[in-house]
Amino acid sequence: MDSRVHLPAAVAPLPLAQLHSLVENRTVFALNDFELNIFETHQAAQRVPLRLAGLALTTMLRGKKVMHLPGRPAFDYLPGESVVVGENERMEIDFPDACACRPTQCLAVAIAPDTVRRTVDLLNERYPRAEAHAPWALAGPGHAHFTNTPELTGTLERLLAVSRTDDAAKDVLAGFALQELLVRLMQTQARQLIFQDYARHLTSHRFAGVVQYIRQHLAENLSVDKLSALACMSKATFFRVFKREFGLTPVEYIIRERLGEAKRLLRQPLANVADVCLRAGFNNLSHFQSLFKKYEGVTPGAYKKQLLT
Repeated sequence: MDSRVHLPAAVAPLPLAQLHSLVENRTVFALNDFELNIFETHQAAQRVPLRLAGLALTTMLRGKKVMHLPGRPAFDYLPGESVVVGENERMEIDFPDACACRPTQCLAVAIAPDTVRRTVDLLNERYPRAEAHAPWALAGPGHAHFTNTPELTGTLERLLAVSRTDDAAKDVLAGFALQELLVRLMQTQARQLIFQDYARHLTSHRFAGVVQYIRQHLAENLSVDKLSALACMSKATFFRVFKREFGLTPVEYIIRERLGEAKRLLRQPLANVADVCLRAGFNNLSHFQSLFKKYEGVTPGAYKKQLLT
């Protein structure tokens, strides 16, 4: 099932800078705990090397890159996506489509290792995850490339805004935003790990079993009582820890899964909106239409018409 809901999760492109170089022109904002870089490329290029000090979260704003990272196949890198690059890890980047009329633009936040460590230690001490054997940590290379969540995008936009101001308290405000960014990043990686690959973790993570049950019973009534029992938690603890781990509540997750199933069903030529509503687990047509428009920006009927044009 394609359960991804196409939310508006891309950071808005920035005004283009005054260029010093046509390839990876760099604008830097240096703060106490991190360095924020904006890279622009205005001509096609291949295998451009880049290395950033500290762990780096990069996010595409415009255009397309092809990323080459050690030990993994090359991949396309597009707006609305992020890549986590290890400390001093060498990247090699292709810009197949870049030109003056179609530049690439990428945001890169290079974070001091001690800052990452302090945030992770604080989370593990005060806000432990559901499984003691899987404490808070930034995921490894297999989970370094992902689609941004709206929550991660919002935090990136706030960090970008405060980094570019002249506020006297800029470093303090940026420090708070950076801590939130690290939390959102780990939550996003946790979603990728459990929501997209739950079958591999059924014996090691209680929420993997919950996700499997939700996927298998989307069209049925999914009560939080039942889900919390599957997780061997009280209802209140389940709700709190699920949101802490993934950045959204169980109910929000169910809605997103049902909308993803509705989109899959709407792609079938003979499907009608009322039938899709019921088959995706919504029991009220107007509520379904309202939620669909909220997340997708169009009604289910308009979405289906777009598929036919």
